[in-house]
Amino acid sequence: MGKTLYQKVWEAHTVGTLPDGRTQLFIATHYVHEVTSPQAFAMLRESGLPVLHPERTFATVDHIIPTDDQHEPFADDRAQKMISALRSNCREAGIRFFDLPSGQQGIVHMIGPELGISQPGMTIVCGDSHTATHGAVGAVAMGIGSTQVRDVLATQTLALSPLKVRQVRVEGRLRPGVTAKDVALHIIGKLGAQGGLGFAYEFAGSVVEQMDMDGRLTLCNLAIEGAARCGYVNPDETTYAYLKGRPYAPQGANWDAAVKRWKSFASDADAVYDDVVRIEAADIEPTVTWGTSPDMSVGISSTLPELSLAKNEGQRQAWQAAYEYMKFAPGEPMRGKKVDVVFIGSCTNGRMQDFRAVAPLLKGRHVASGVRALAVPGSQMTAEMCENEGIADLFREAGFEWRLPGCSMCLAMNPDKLVGDQLCASTSNRNFKGRQGSPTGRTLLMSPLMAAAAAVTGSISDPREVFPDTQL
Repeated sequence: MGKTLYQKVWEAHTVGTLPDGRTQLFIATHYVHEVTSPQAFAMLRESGLPVLHPERTFATVDHIIPTDDQHEPFADDRAQKMISALRSNCREAGIRFFDLPSGQQGIVHMIGPELGISQPGMTIVCGDSHTATHGAVGAVAMGIGSTQVRDVLATQTLALSPLKVRQVRVEGRLRPGVTAKDVALHIIGKLGAQGGLGFAYEFAGSVVEQMDMDGRLTLCNLAIEGAARCGYVNPDETTYAYLKGRPYAPQGANWDAAVKRWKSFASDADAVYDDVVRIEAADIEPTVTWGTSPDMSVGISSTLPELSLAKNEGQRQAWQAAYEYMKFAPGEPMRGKKVDVVFIGSCTNGRMQDFRAVAPLLKGRHVASGVRALAVPGSQMTAEMCENEGIADLFREAGFEWRLPGCSMCLAMNPDKLVGDQLCASTSNRNFKGRQGSPTGRTLLMSPLMAAAAAVTGSISDPREVFPDTQL
């Protein structure tokens, strides 16, 4: 009987079985940032414990930094204290810190793959729920809490129970204007925001195989929004081409040996899954959320669902509360709803291919009157490439605020926030109440193509109609 990648990676990193039945799992790579690590380092100091394997931990700053002006000291004293604490902790422990002057700073889930630190066959953790992103390279990657960050720093292991594995197969050919973000939102809408509880998702099928790495990273990033602890894609030639030559990837003679090892982790053809879900690519269209959970979404040509379509009373009540908060009503179309803010960025869609896809669409166009539009690259490396390719200039000329790298308006732990009940067309990952900084702010999740269409029209639009003469 064959094995899945998840099973192979789990077995390769198993140290032993604990008395309570859990696995003591070795963690190959650990990422830390400024928000969830201070408590962990403090707990280590209280226990008199050192960081056991500092060479396996990598740090960056992303959540709290401003994206308009990063000169220090920051205007936000709390943010300044957090970055200072991270610097001090990394210096004392001997941890590599991709600080602002490094040229390699960025959102933790972007710089790991970009630098080639995240590799196939690894176990990867970080004190952030969207750590599933790194599974796109063929790793088992999970978000953890601050006490678990402490445990990894102290022991380089975690006590965990294995997950079930669900293969999510997306087959066929995507229609024009449909992106990895639309695929992910469609999957979450179909399986539910809690549908992945207890599962790891293996994304597969012809559509996933044809995706570039940035698309796969987006897909895995959103696995957690369907409650899957991790999501991954089997490593293949696309993976190896992406990693080759990156700073932390194997070099020279070590490269061939690494690829041979990486290939061995891919799921076997006769692997057995706990569940298999098949999704037809032809059923997916540009998708937008309408409520306060990522599974509340519709295709751009659809109207908002009637309450009578809810599967149970709990869902009906959740839909009703969402309609009241969002100021929408059942049966309305999403197309044409006026937006106040457009945000292109985050660890979901702040990557190079996202900006490359949007920039040509903006040429000769301008952000609609009354709309504030932000474009925030997820890393200094992506920002530099955008400047070199003229992409940043196209955004600026179109009326976007081209910002410095950071998490920005995704979760608003920095100055980038919604005001009042502003409606935001966002490429980020969560549309929870108050997620973007205002307790009454409203978030619509969508792809960068849809966000660009909203920016230039001032309303939710079908990008295939707004940009009919371009290759979507």
